[in-house]
Amino acid sequence: MSNRRVLIIGLDCFTPQFVFDQWKDELPNIKSLINRGTHGLLESTIPAITVPAWQSMMTSKYPGQLGFYGFRNRKNYSYDEMFFANALAVKEPAVWDLLTEAGKDSVVIGVPQTYPPKPLKGNLIGCFLTPDTDSEFTYPAELKDEIWKNVGEYIIDVKDFRTDDKVKLIRQLYQMTSRRFATVRYMMDAKPWDFFMFVDMGPDRIHHGMWKYVDPEHPLHEPGNRFQNSILNYYKYLDEEIGTILEKIGDETVVLLVSDHGAKRMDGGICFNDWLIQQGWLAVKEMPDKPAQLKNDNIDWSKTKVWGSGGYYGRLFLNVKGREPDGQIDPADYDKFRAEVIEKVEAITDPDGNNIGSKAFKPEEIYPVVNGIAPDLIVYFGDLKWRSLGSIGNPEIWSFENDTGPDDANHAQHGVFILYDPKNPGNGKTYEGAHLMDVAPTVLDALSEPIPEDFEGKVIR
Repeated sequence: MSNRRVLIIGLDCFTPQFVFDQWKDELPNIKSLINRGTHGLLESTIPAITVPAWQSMMTSKYPGQLGFYGFRNRKNYSYDEMFFANALAVKEPAVWDLLTEAGKDSVVIGVPQTYPPKPLKGNLIGCFLTPDTDSEFTYPAELKDEIWKNVGEYIIDVKDFRTDDKVKLIRQLYQMTSRRFATVRYMMDAKPWDFFMFVDMGPDRIHHGMWKYVDPEHPLHEPGNRFQNSILNYYKYLDEEIGTILEKIGDETVVLLVSDHGAKRMDGGICFNDWLIQQGWLAVKEMPDKPAQLKNDNIDWSKTKVWGSGGYYGRLFLNVKGREPDGQIDPADYDKFRAEVIEKVEAITDPDGNNIGSKAFKPEEIYPVVNGIAPDLIVYFGDLKWRSLGSIGNPEIWSFENDTGPDDANHAQHGVFILYDPKNPGNGKTYEGAHLMDVAPTVLDALSEPIPEDFEGKVIR
């Protein structure tokens, strides 16, 4: 009987240019995994964002099959009904569900879209979507008190990472990560497990909060600033914490260190809806005298063909006759009109007239199936160097202040994976072409469990 186990160290937004290129020698525990194992870039979903990326990873399904395309999704073709994609939105089985059926024990901590918790064979602590620690966020329910007694209060996430108080942000980050790893060590010792996975949101929060201080190419970078080593110091701290859990496993445990996407500097924001107004495709009843969020009740739907929703990527919705309540685009013209929108989106320039390299994706071309209600277009402004600002009333279509608070980084399409199997070490090999949907089949293969035929990913060897 095999005593093989799998440990997944999940680091949200952990980014390859720091880990593999700039700072590898400063991260001895991660460097050791790289040198003994197999590593490479891990391609993310489109969109490259926490929800849906982690669940794509754990179910080996595209966002189109999962039926959600971000945190907030259209519930139907009305203009205002939305749903938040928490665990209840996930209908496909995750790795730990399949292992439960196989009689194997799992410990799952902080993996996005695991709140509210669902039963499994093992133990689960919910993710950053948990409203607060008064909620029922563990399975079994009594695990919450056990963690409190043995580790301390569980810290769900950093409060308000888009803040100008950088000292407070950094302090909170270290507190959260320290408590997360203390919880991991406790659970590794206290609970039986064949599969153990945890996710720390810290890298994502520090990238968004501190990138301009670290990256000399960021437009707002100031050389010699007091925070210029803030991300490196946090990565070094993470590496130390990772070392403490690697000490707890033997040569029967396969280790995967993964991130759901990477990060890159943010040059600015494109005021998506202001741009649509300029094109004559979006009409509002009243323009605000200063920048304000676009409210649905301010849209004149009888004169609107397209409206957009902001975030790290853009979501663009077409107002189609017979589909939306007050649709304006004839279904026969849908493809032609959407092609025109793509052409104009991809021609957007910066203030100096240089094309920023935006990409607009049609859901039916990037997913084998499109469930739920996808945006008509998913837009990467400036190939994710520019974020999408949904507000209107801005002086120009370009903004260099984020409409949801200070934020210096956007997501990048490739995250990190490092795979170390003591029985089959890679000896530092670089692996090309890995996709995050490959993680689930790789886990099942390592545990000698069958891989479902409908998995989209392949085993990383």
